[in-house]
Amino acid sequence: MIEIFKTNVQNKTQAKRILNSLKKMISDATINFDLNDCDKILRVAGIGRSCSQSIINNLNEFGFHCEILR
Repeated sequence: MIEIFKTNVQNKTQAKRILNSLKKMISDATINFDLNDCDKILRVAGIGRSCSQSIINNLNEFGFHCEILR
């Protein structure tokens, strides 16, 4: 399953820090940002829906907004 999140991550440095944290949390997932998109998209493939809230919480802990994009 692929989950797509809208974030307010602004640059590659911030994205890299978050990616490192998420990869520790869900190492078997494919994770990337599209910072060129107006919604600063975070894509996570290979997770169940139950991981979505953990991803949101992780970004919130870094001080970023994150929500599932429907």
